[in-house]
Amino acid sequence: EPYIAHPLSVAAILADLRLDLESIVTGLLHDTVEDTYVTLEDVRREFGDTVALLVDGVTKISQIKFRNSVEKQGENIRKMIVSMGKDVRVVLVKLADRLHNMRTIDFISNQEKKKRIALETLELYAPLSERIGMQQIKTELQDICFGILNPDIRESIVQRFKSIELESGQNKLIPQIINELQKTLEVQGLKAEVSGRKKTPYSTWMKMKQKNISIEQLSDIIAFRVIVNNVENCYRALGIIHTTYKMIPDTFQDFISTPKNNGYQSLHTVVIGPLLQKVEIQIRTYKMHD
Repeated sequence: EPYIAHPLSVAAILADLRLDLESIVTGLLHDTVEDTYVTLEDVRREFGDTVALLVDGVTKISQIKFRNSVEKQGENIRKMIVSMGKDVRVVLVKLADRLHNMRTIDFISNQEKKKRIALETLELYAPLSERIGMQQIKTELQDICFGILNPDIRESIVQRFKSIELESGQNKLIPQIINELQKTLEVQGLKAEVSGRKKTPYSTWMKMKQKNISIEQLSDIIAFRVIVNNVENCYRALGIIHTTYKMIPDTFQDFISTPKNNGYQSLHTVVIGPLLQKVEIQIRTYKMHD
């Protein structure tokens, strides 16, 4: 493809994120200083001080040599990138750049190089995405990297997902369970928005390792989100769900009273839900969801 295809794709990712004009301009220009005869002064003269600052920040991140230090110094490097990006938009442009690189990584024929880039992405850019709340980017990066670093395990999990779906008809189950949960809450006078989704192969693999379970023991592959209008109703919804359905011991987590490092808040629980399926439920307010 023509060279411009990459900067255009990065700018499109930033536009999809509803970022401002200067971020999108930076997406188009992010490689110019590093890869062409254009200088930072040229960028400043044509596009202004802010775009020049952002392009300079992205260029500096690109010049850091991560090789061989990712595992040992991942946390330090993440902090360095965040502090180097005096403007958080520097980090957002760099994440969009890496996301497009990963989407097109199959064009790299050298397998060792692919694995090195995937490991760097998994240990550096995916956690960085999570730290600043870019959940969709984090999930996509993790899944692409998982397919490169552990293709056989990922394929096994995907096949297990398919067999669980066939056994239980989970594609049809999701709308049924949404309907049941909504009715259960409404009967108790609580208005909530309920949605459901299948879990990703990578998050499932991490949970399997954490709980030390085999792929044959894998059963809960669907998760539901209950969104209510205030914190008090989060705990009301939890009470209604635990009263109605059998809770799986040791699965409850309260990230409302103790938020994660990146500010994430929700209540998490796993229950034997409607239709006797093991389901994970996350409960949060609209503000927390946003």
